[in-house]
Amino acid sequence: MNTINKIRNATFILAIGAVTLTSCTDDEETPTPTPTPTSQFEVSENITTNTTWETGNTYILTNRIAVTSGNTLIIQPGVVIKGEAGTGANATALLIARGAKIDAQGTETQPIIFTTIADEIEPGEIASPNLDPDLNGLWGGVIILGNAPISADADAVQIEGIPPSDQNGLYGGNNPADNSGILRYVSIRHGGSNIGEGNEINGLTLGGVGNGTIIEYIEIVANQDDGIEWFGGNVNVTNALVWNAGDDAIDTDQSWGGTLDNFIVINAGDECFELDGPEGTFEDEHTIINGTVYAGGADGLVDLDDNSRVTMNNIYFFGLSENQDFDQLPVEAEGGYGVFADIEATIPVDQNITDFFVGGSHVFVTNVPELQNTVGANATEFTGWTWASASGSLSDLGL
Repeated sequence: MNTINKIRNATFILAIGAVTLTSCTDDEETPTPTPTPTSQFEVSENITTNTTWETGNTYILTNRIAVTSGNTLIIQPGVVIKGEAGTGANATALLIARGAKIDAQGTETQPIIFTTIADEIEPGEIASPNLDPDLNGLWGGVIILGNAPISADADAVQIEGIPPSDQNGLYGGNNPADNSGILRYVSIRHGGSNIGEGNEINGLTLGGVGNGTIIEYIEIVANQDDGIEWFGGNVNVTNALVWNAGDDAIDTDQSWGGTLDNFIVINAGDECFELDGPEGTFEDEHTIINGTVYAGGADGLVDLDDNSRVTMNNIYFFGLSENQDFDQLPVEAEGGYGVFADIEATIPVDQNITDFFVGGSHVFVTNVPELQNTVGANATEFTGWTWASASGSLSDLGL
């Protein structure tokens, strides 16, 4: 049963499975005005029936909440979702299980915001009034799981960050057209709770998600682990911004077969990209195009395996510093591993392309003056609705 507990305002009652607001009157012949709700509601149990979270409201996740198979969670524009603090088995997160759907369609003026209970942001606001955009690990994150193919030890496996005892954490299957719903104009902030030694939740985790799913206009801010991580599947992601990832900004595993198109990376704790190869017999290739990467304090630019299958083109790197590198090209074999072209970078003065793009990768890179790139992201897609835009961080970087 889905339980949503009212936090404040005793003049409102809740119906099971959906929020129903009903006013009280002292005299049936003399109606009193309907009070304005304080609009904060606790969510403490899995969602086991079709449910709508309504515009103007804030929903508090008290623990890990799964939308179970066969059910849809609708999140209306402007809703704020806050996760309570918790680590280990008590880490808060929103999990869309295989066979379930999320319909979270924000707008340019009313993005949907996932954040921590410590954030004082209210519906209608874009920037946090009290938290810095590099504060991470305060709750879990958003996890979407599907029935699309993965390259692993089995057709279906348990997603990282979810205990094996929770069967809602299984992902993978044989349906590349699987549909897990829609994410549009969504900002996910301050996540990445540690659930075990070296095991944190990503800002947005996509496990076996099929290409029937729509994911576009996504912002990840200050996640302790990776910004976005794909585990197989073939869902496409368009217009994504990852800012201040604690680990990798973009991480791909298990032969994800989709496309990341038009994206911005601003800083990372480890690699800007970690692009791994297949882990099982299933093999597919993903495409990463039209991106702008401000390397900032990242440890590295791109980390590839020998068998990574990825196409990267029309990408611009700047803000480089010593010891950051594109570590290798995948080993060519029958069918080819990897296609790379049209990469531009602003190389620091007195250094060479080969200091950063090693292992033969320099051949497809052009050194250009800062912000005089001819490839990269269309940054206008991120103005207005992202915290990075509202804070001035995009304009500070010249984007």
